[in-house]
Amino acid sequence: MTNPDRLTGLDSSFLHLERDAAHMHVAGCMVFAGKAPSYPELVDQIGLRLHLVPRYRQRLAFVPFNQGRPVWVDDPHFNLTYHVRHTALPRPGAEADLKRLAGRIFSQALDRNRPLWELWLVEGLAGGRFALLSKTHHALVDGVSGVDIATVLFDSSPDPMPVSQPDSEWIPRPLPSKAQLFADALVERGTVPGEVARGVRATLRGPRAVAKRVGGAVAGVGAMAWTGLQAAPASPFNVRIGPHRRFTWVRGDLAEFKAIKNSLGGTVNDVVLAAVAGALGRYLRRNGHATGDLVLKAMVPVSVRADVERGALGNKVAAMWAPLPVGMTDPVERLLTISHAMQGIKESGQAVGAQVLTGLSGFAPPTIMAQAARLQARQRLFNLVVTNVPGPQHPLYMLGRELEALYPMVPLAENTALGIAIMSYNGQLNFGFTADYDALADVEDLTDDLRSAIEELSAAAGGSPGNGRPPRGSSKRAVRAAG
Repeated sequence: MTNPDRLTGLDSSFLHLERDAAHMHVAGCMVFAGKAPSYPELVDQIGLRLHLVPRYRQRLAFVPFNQGRPVWVDDPHFNLTYHVRHTALPRPGAEADLKRLAGRIFSQALDRNRPLWELWLVEGLAGGRFALLSKTHHALVDGVSGVDIATVLFDSSPDPMPVSQPDSEWIPRPLPSKAQLFADALVERGTVPGEVARGVRATLRGPRAVAKRVGGAVAGVGAMAWTGLQAAPASPFNVRIGPHRRFTWVRGDLAEFKAIKNSLGGTVNDVVLAAVAGALGRYLRRNGHATGDLVLKAMVPVSVRADVERGALGNKVAAMWAPLPVGMTDPVERLLTISHAMQGIKESGQAVGAQVLTGLSGFAPPTIMAQAARLQARQRLFNLVVTNVPGPQHPLYMLGRELEALYPMVPLAENTALGIAIMSYNGQLNFGFTADYDALADVEDLTDDLRSAIEELSAAAGGSPGNGRPPRGSSKRAVRAAG
């Protein structure tokens, strides 16, 4: 049996992707109403619930000679106060100050010799508010499981819910020796492939059912490979990046996006992509870049986590390559073009193909996985990441303080100066922009462009007939444009 504490191939790929200029932690800025709790109060609150997420007291142990993927081991020197930190904004505590602080904190890589997370308590936000800044390495958590962790650490009512206490104080397990790590990895490599033999026996028992599943997976891999091998077009968002980041956000209304979807068609995610494409087009044209028929390529992570796996750590994601027709200035045409293209992508099985490939990575020798991740980082397969994660649609509380807003952060890969993360929470649909500090010094202008693009879509939806169909002629233009 595979060691349950060993990283999957996908989890470990985020370690291989990390560079001095490309940090692979996901993060978020959470704004709360009311006076901040004291630092000792916050530390005590987290300490009482830490047993619910035991990975947060574990660090990585690396197999000698890179003969196996790393494993999670208990950190014998775990110190909660190292991971929970405390700071304050200068008066008057404007949101711009919080954004600058978040950018600086998100620019610092996590120490791999310790559990891969940090939480910062930030006092002094204007309006009698405070914030929490969280950082967690992507090898530990993806967006969807991160939402589940938040619901564990927070309460669903102002009155804190009682939390079951562990039977005894936490005692770390002894650290494995290098020889033990090496031996365990070799044993697994020699025994786990037995799962493949069981798969062959299953094939012999049910060839038709298995053939159908395999056929769909192969088609999906082919669709993903064909799309992925087509290089993304050149853009100012694809340049060499440094280690420093800017972080900013746009607060959106989920009901507005649903109204646009209900009026003009598509899905909420299609509306999100249409708004992003509209914003990028405005930004490019204002900066002297010809857009014309330019279609940027977004990597859109898709959760493949089953409902029974919610709350489990690790990564359960696949990817789709979404077109962003930034040259289209008609908002309805742009939305319907994206919706038509995304429907075709879903039918092609791209996400299934990505899931198959990431599953196979678990069988690849670690040295091959490392080289493949480095090669992927050098390729221009996409222009930016746009990730949309559903969050809880009810208010959350921490020590009686209500969480007002949540702004997510997605890490930047090499040669990618912009990433956009979207998360819904309690009726909001908020956009977090991560940008390379030097390449996109004007990222705030891009947030203004996004607001304008959302307003444009909303106005178009309000002007359409009330029968749920788009304005006359828009659908035909969009289908022709989509090819």
